[in-house]
Amino acid sequence: MFKTLLSLCLALPLLAGEPAAAAKPKVRFTTSLGAFTLELESDAAPKTVANFLKYVRAGHYTGTTFHRVKPEFMIQGGGHLKDLTEKPAKDRVENEADLALAKGLRNTRGTVAMARTGDPHSASAQFFVNTVDNPFLDHRGKNPQGWGYCVFGRVVEGMETVDKIRDVPTGTGANGMLDVPRTPVIILSAKELKAGAAAAKPAPKAKVKAATKPA
Repeated sequence: MFKTLLSLCLALPLLAGEPAAAAKPKVRFTTSLGAFTLELESDAAPKTVANFLKYVRAGHYTGTTFHRVKPEFMIQGGGHLKDLTEKPAKDRVENEADLALAKGLRNTRGTVAMARTGDPHSASAQFFVNTVDNPFLDHRGKNPQGWGYCVFGRVVEGMETVDKIRDVPTGTGANGMLDVPRTPVIILSAKELKAGAAAAKPAPKAKVKAATKPA
C-alpha cells in the first residue's frame, strides 16, 4: 500500500506537467499589400517591446507607410504618412541591442528591429524588417559605432507580404528622401492579437528576389 501511495505521489508532477510558458505578444499588421504578424520577445528586449506595444495600442501606426525599401537590406516604416510627412513620436526607448543579442536575437531575415538616428538611444516608433541577414547591425560594443539595432521580434506569418513590399519599385520622394516606394505602401492597421488568436493568413506568394542602413 505504501509503495502504491509513494508511486502516485511521484507521478503527480509528471501528470501536472510544467507550468505553461506565457504566450508571447503578437501584433498583426494589415497593409495595402497584405498582412503579416510579428511575435515579440519581451524577455529579450522588455523596454523595446513595451514601447512598441504602446504605439500599437495608441493607433500610431494606422495610416503610416513603409517609406524606405531596400530589397537587399530591409523595409522600414511606422514614421511617415502617405505624403511623407513625419508623424510625431515623442517617446524614446533605451537601446537594448546588447540584451537582445545575449538572448540570441540577431538581425537575420524576418526579424524586426528598431530604426533610429546616429544616437544609439533615439529609437521611438519607426521599425524595420530585415529582408536578408544583416550581421553588421548587431551589437558589438557600448559606443556610438557599436551599439547596433535592437531586434525585438520576428515575422511568424506573412513573410510573403514582407517580400511583396520588398519588391516594390522605388525612387526619390518629393522631399528628397531616397528608396521611397513609387506607390505608397500604407499600414491600414496594427493590432495586438489576444492570446490564442489566429495569426494573419499568409498573403499570396510573391516572386522572390534576392533580398542596406536604417535611419
